[in-house]
Amino acid sequence: MTAFEELKRRGLIAQLTDEEEIEKVINEGKATFYIGFDPTADSLHVGHFMALCLMKRLQMAGNRPIALIGGGTGYIGDPSGRTDMRSMMTPEMIEHNCECFKKQMSRFIDFSDGKALMVNNADWLLDLNYVELLREVGPHFSVNRMLTAECYKQRMEKGLSFLEFNYMIMQSYDFYMLYQKYGCNMQFGGDDQWSNMLGGRDLIRRKLGANTYAMTITLLLNSEGKKMGKTQSGAVWLDPDKTSPYDFFQYWRNVDDADVIKCMKLLTFIPIEEIEEMERTLEGSQLNGAKERLAFELTQMVHGEEEAKKALEASKALFGGHANTDDMPTTELSEADFTDGKLGLLDMLCKAGLCSSKGEARRLVQQGGVTINEEKVADAGMQLTKDNFTDGFLIVKKGKKVFHKVTLA
Repeated sequence: MTAFEELKRRGLIAQLTDEEEIEKVINEGKATFYIGFDPTADSLHVGHFMALCLMKRLQMAGNRPIALIGGGTGYIGDPSGRTDMRSMMTPEMIEHNCECFKKQMSRFIDFSDGKALMVNNADWLLDLNYVELLREVGPHFSVNRMLTAECYKQRMEKGLSFLEFNYMIMQSYDFYMLYQKYGCNMQFGGDDQWSNMLGGRDLIRRKLGANTYAMTITLLLNSEGKKMGKTQSGAVWLDPDKTSPYDFFQYWRNVDDADVIKCMKLLTFIPIEEIEEMERTLEGSQLNGAKERLAFELTQMVHGEEEAKKALEASKALFGGHANTDDMPTTELSEADFTDGKLGLLDMLCKAGLCSSKGEARRLVQQGGVTINEEKVADAGMQLTKDNFTDGFLIVKKGKKVFHKVTLA
């Protein structure tokens, strides 16, 4: 099976141009391709993880990835998929986030000996002369055509700023520069990026020749990525200080039954034939074993084998109703957290990070979503004392699948 066939069988490709050329270049290991990452936070998240897995997969087939960090486009913000304008970041924030991305990406992609490149578009975008850019790039973009792009249409009702309107031109210019500087002949991106990416391909061909080898593939990164990595308390991050290895494991252990095989295809390096066999045969309780394997494979990739084993053991203990809680996410309470020897249940849920506010905590209790030491709690006004902390700790369960250990200092 060729590398391109595998992309198709795993369901990664959404749209593409020049299919025959793309297939040939990828299979021969001659693609120098880029995927862009705007530094909107100080950690990559699960949505980015899909892109990193693709980069690793294609690198293993002999192709060369370029991780393009959007140090320049980060000053603008991509309007795609947005109903409002992104918050403006300071140069210091952007630079810090870029450095965090570099560190995390190096765990997945081999950047040694030119096998992959990490490039920051601030290197060319921040020094651009505005009039020069208008003359060089402006004539190749039709405003009428740009306004038909989905990423702009959905913003027109609330108002699209001129700042954001320039994003397509900037992203297109990225591909143009990468093509010239590094021989980048292919671009990948989420399926919401189709219009922006076509702009880059067309710019290259108009300026450098109609037969220029510049190809575009969009993947099911955006539509699937936005479904993944989101919980009631926010995003699932790759940074262990933001999302612990245990919580990362539990997120994948708790995916919907209908999504297990899909996640295996998109994200793991389990042979596709094996996954397809599971797709044909797995049912009922067997899916739990598949979920455990999915969670272990991904946690091992992101946090290493040791952390994956700890998370697996802790998960088995919880779902088996016994044993070790050592690797469970833990919050330690101090004397200062108690008033007259008491701590309100709602306050405890917030301190443990299980709820973002007392209002949310109250609703969770009222809906029957809180269990302490295997007993369901119905009283939102419950006051905890140190007597509740058997052996110095208690176990809180939020819903059916989120466990947390709360200890006394």
